[in-house]
Amino acid sequence: MFEKKAETQVPINDLIARRWSGRAFDPDKPVSRGAILALVEAARWSPSCFGDEPWRYIVFDRQTEPEAWHKAFDCLAEGNQSWAASAPLLLLAVASLRFSNNDKSNRWAQYDTGAAGMSLCIQATSMDLMVHQMGGFDVEKAMASFSIPEGFEPMAMMAVGYQLPAEAIPKNLEERERAPRQRNPLSENFFSGSWGNPLG
Repeated sequence: MFEKKAETQVPINDLIARRWSGRAFDPDKPVSRGAILALVEAARWSPSCFGDEPWRYIVFDRQTEPEAWHKAFDCLAEGNQSWAASAPLLLLAVASLRFSNNDKSNRWAQYDTGAAGMSLCIQATSMDLMVHQMGGFDVEKAMASFSIPEGFEPMAMMAVGYQLPAEAIPKNLEERERAPRQRNPLSENFFSGSWGNPLG
């Protein structure tokens, strides 16, 4: 396994610096039940508005539930299918759009579900797992395929697994897997005091 550690402008937590969205999954290395439970436990302890926990996750394990995994895979966009076929685990992150205690609209549901996703990704990095989150999937097909009720919105599909050894990465993925990670400079997205005033 090779690392694609971020070249940060200031030092940050190593797990955050090492987290990245790889595509070259090892199809022959399943994710254990214990590892799966650790991932969702990390998501469970994420912050949420009023502690409402709007996230829901459906887990698709190719080893134990191949039929469900293939139904999830069929929801992916073709471009994602080209590499996600090797992922031993797929997850569907879903947001509950209404508060559970009063049935009022929860405008923070997607934000909180994203936070749970990030917690899951950091936990995965600590276990030498890769997570690649995808917006490229058929939302309506996913809702129908998995009986997701009204009031819930599928937000992302996640491919999870172990990285292929560097020498085994196929040519069609090698360039993207080895390309340097890039982000905008801090001054472009982070402001001080007012909009557009770069945080220096």
